[in-house]
Amino acid sequence: MSKIIYDGEGSVFGRIASVIAKDLLKGNDVDLINCEKMVVSGDKKLLAKKILQKREMGSGGSMKGPKYPRTAEKLTKRMIRGMLPRDRAKGRDALHRLKCFEGGSNDKAIKLGHRMPLKFASVEEIVRLLR
Repeated sequence: MSKIIYDGEGSVFGRIASVIAKDLLKGNDVDLINCEKMVVSGDKKLLAKKILQKREMGSGGSMKGPKYPRTAEKLTKRMIRGMLPRDRAKGRDALHRLKCFEGGSNDKAIKLGHRMPLKFASVEEIVRLLR
């Protein structure tokens, strides 16, 4: 249908991710720029610990997973994947229409403004703790 560009700088992850998931399911192509500057509410050490625990489930020679990426754009895409019905064809097609980028700027990008939570961490900080 149409191409929509979102700017993730300073926006709350869950709120922008739900909007992106709805646009993807409607059939739009979505580009997300500045995905490393999005904020996730909660304590950054606990968020990283949860991801590390899930990643350790798949370690020990397991080829099946769960597999959690170490880069901001892949982690963002993985987290948005959880909001899509990927067991159906429309969910898999929607995920293929999503593109996440670190950095970048665009004049036509849609920026969603939300109130910042008291405790938060950027996706970039979480990725740094995962390494």
